[in-house]
Amino acid sequence: MRLGLALGYGGEPIEEVLPVVRRAEEIGVDSVWSVEEYGPDAVSVLGYLAAVTSRIKLGTGVMQIPARTPAATAMTAMTLDVLSGGRFQLGLGLSVPWITEGWHGQPYDRPLRRTREYVAIVRDAVARERRVEHDGEIYTLPYRGPGSTGRARPVRSEMEPLRPRVPLFLGAIGPRNVALTGEIADGWLSGLYAPEHETALTAPLDEGIARAGRDRADVAICPILYVARADDAAKGRDLLRPLFAQLVGASAPGVRNTYFDVACQMGLEGAATTVRDHLAAGHRADAIAAVPDRFLDQVALSGPLPAMVDRLHAWKESRVDTLILLDRDVELLEAARAVL
Repeated sequence: MRLGLALGYGGEPIEEVLPVVRRAEEIGVDSVWSVEEYGPDAVSVLGYLAAVTSRIKLGTGVMQIPARTPAATAMTAMTLDVLSGGRFQLGLGLSVPWITEGWHGQPYDRPLRRTREYVAIVRDAVARERRVEHDGEIYTLPYRGPGSTGRARPVRSEMEPLRPRVPLFLGAIGPRNVALTGEIADGWLSGLYAPEHETALTAPLDEGIARAGRDRADVAICPILYVARADDAAKGRDLLRPLFAQLVGASAPGVRNTYFDVACQMGLEGAATTVRDHLAAGHRADAIAAVPDRFLDQVALSGPLPAMVDRLHAWKESRVDTLILLDRDVELLEAARAVL
């Protein structure tokens, strides 16, 4: 199993981040991943890191599909791959409705079709085998719709790619998105995963893999784990509880919470419903308190360092290819590298 590091970069001086990345590279951490929500973008920091590292792979975890056209993403992927000497890994995801519509001003509709077409165009553009043409339900290249001149012709990238196929990962939660990942992606960036429930959680992935006539080895499983180091297990869980209460309990009319669905897949429907009901009623403290200890122990790493290291052994026996820790604890990275 490989070890990855996820950077929740918030715009702080890069000098605060660089020592962690450099140490990760020194000890043999496989990859570092940049996170993107609605602050710092996932690309810029990797451009910087490409210049100051030499071996560690550089991944986006994830670039938001609504934020860029497929062509812009392909251009970015090719450029970062060249700048890093072939170390770039493209992680893509749809984000969530309130960021898609509230921040990017794009509709959150037909997510599966949008992702499928987007990936196809990105791959076509990066391969540079021909001028890119696409006639889909979401994207049309060249554009022929309202306001077009009607005179555009298909375009092929001016840039010769370092590799005709950059590894492409999808951040997916819901079963249909996970199945699509199994069909078309090189890897799955999972935001909620537990070795104890691996058979249920990977069933949609395996369904998509089989549907596309692929092998399991064609799709790397790469969970991103939240980490909370503390003096004891209870304090560690309490640091994580507010985050997972929001993830599992968030609700809005007409919007499906796939984190809630995954918690139910793990046999926690009662607890997940309680968390959701408390949040809906405005009782945030009760929602946080209702997040089960067992759930946190399975999907995250928390508590004292020895306990977290011991928990890594369960992950090592799973199907996971790369375990990505969302943290900057160098001591934990060193201990995890020794185990994994």
